[in-house]
Amino acid sequence: MRRQVTFFTSLLFISASFGQINYSIDEEMRVGSLVGNIAEDLGIGVERLKSRSARVYFGDSKQYIELNKDRGVLLIKERIDREALCAQSVPCALHFQIILENPIEFYKIIVEIVDINDNAPAFEKGDIKFKISESAVIGSKFDLERAVDLDVGINGLQTYLLLPSDNFALKFHNQADGSRSVEMVLKQALDREKREHLPLVLTAVDGGEPQMSGTMQILVTVLDANDNAPVFTKPEYQATVAENTPKGKVVTVVSASDADHGAYGKITYSIRNTMDDSTRRLFSINESSGEVTLIGNVDYEKARTYQINVRASDDGGLTDSCKVIVDIVDVNDNSPVINVMSKTNVLSEDVKSETVVTIINIHDQDDGENGNVECTINSNIPFLLKSTDSNFYSLVTDGDLDRERTSEYNITVTCSDEGVPSLSSNVTLTLFISDVNDNAPVFERSSYEAYIVENNTPGVSIFTLKASDADWNQNARLSYILEDSSVNGVPVSSYVSVSADSGVIHAVRSFDYEQLKEFHFRVRAQDGGSPPLSSNQNVFFNPG
Repeated sequence: MRRQVTFFTSLLFISASFGQINYSIDEEMRVGSLVGNIAEDLGIGVERLKSRSARVYFGDSKQYIELNKDRGVLLIKERIDREALCAQSVPCALHFQIILENPIEFYKIIVEIVDINDNAPAFEKGDIKFKISESAVIGSKFDLERAVDLDVGINGLQTYLLLPSDNFALKFHNQADGSRSVEMVLKQALDREKREHLPLVLTAVDGGEPQMSGTMQILVTVLDANDNAPVFTKPEYQATVAENTPKGKVVTVVSASDADHGAYGKITYSIRNTMDDSTRRLFSINESSGEVTLIGNVDYEKARTYQINVRASDDGGLTDSCKVIVDIVDVNDNSPVINVMSKTNVLSEDVKSETVVTIINIHDQDDGENGNVECTINSNIPFLLKSTDSNFYSLVTDGDLDRERTSEYNITVTCSDEGVPSLSSNVTLTLFISDVNDNAPVFERSSYEAYIVENNTPGVSIFTLKASDADWNQNARLSYILEDSSVNGVPVSSYVSVSADSGVIHAVRSFDYEQLKEFHFRVRAQDGGSPPLSSNQNVFFNPG
């Protein structure tokens, strides 16, 4: 396994950080194979990886790699075929994130998929036939079908061999797409009277280890007298097509001429084998007029340019070739995609300003202004949306939260691109504010006066104190407590009692007005918070 690690971090406001780690692995590794020790490379250890609920985030992409939190390593989850994943694109890489909670951190992970030589060069056709006049001059060119090797680099197609090589040699031409076209060049005159049919074998060879190859049979039939080959008016044609262009649109017209007359001067146009077989599904050519027509739906997000290799053939078997380069023009046909990477739906009311609530990833497949996205949230709420990195936003608190004022927020994130007309998407996050014990109990009255007829029955209720608490649940659960004091040297608890739950004042004894005309005491209302908050109230008591 090839492995390369690159790591960097940067502080994201208060509690979110970023970093990047690069790995390199071969394609086709067995499921369960090791990609890298992410716990070691992040420097946080396996236990912290588990305690912070580490996970991998692929967004909408297929998850080829999984995180084993018990070992702190990244493992192959599904077979990775580089050719299926990236075709001919180099380099080929998987992009995903490792997300940690408490505090929120995420790290970009890039895993480069290295090509192995698992594909042999292959020709579209098993054989090809040429009819070549015996009068063909030395140096005459005959365009051959190219082989396609799905591998890249040294594992891709490297060269061709032609056997036997008595009459023909091979000539190569580098193409704009990185491939090489191949021609068969006449190097020794043909003589139909000596040999009418020449069987040849064209072999395409890659540079992998072990080396792989594919073959195509070439049958040359020698004819009489066709001494002029078709010639295109130019070697390359340019065209542009918008990605929303309807089928049937003529892209361009190619033209070739042949100095011969009759059948030998009649030209037939065709599309040759290309590196990308989708070209034939998208474009066709009129074999008589040379009109190149769009027959499929082109998508700028899938391919930005196409190379169409066109052949002109006369009835004598001579050919010429040209290229049609079709550039695809982007239109704004993709709305932004919003991915909420870490969902937090409960936030304590005592959090500090600029605390990170969640991270949002934005992606728009369009290009240029069509792919530039700006995001906003609804106004008049104590939150801000801040751009933290390319295509990433963080939702942070903006000011103090008060559950007693607002206990729930519906935050709508709206993302719009700069296309004309603009396309947008939105997502609504529901955030609940949890209570802290920040409100003391409040009595309903500023003072209380209580009266009772003397010679009362002990235990009779006198009156009720009532307090309220703006907090919630346990923080708002009240208890009433009689404060320690004395009346004429006797504890006040010998005269009255308070029900802890209801606040009802009871007479403990029978009162005699002549002995005790009045007295006062204090009652404390205390909530169930931690630590508890309380308030005191004076009660003036008059037996009579």
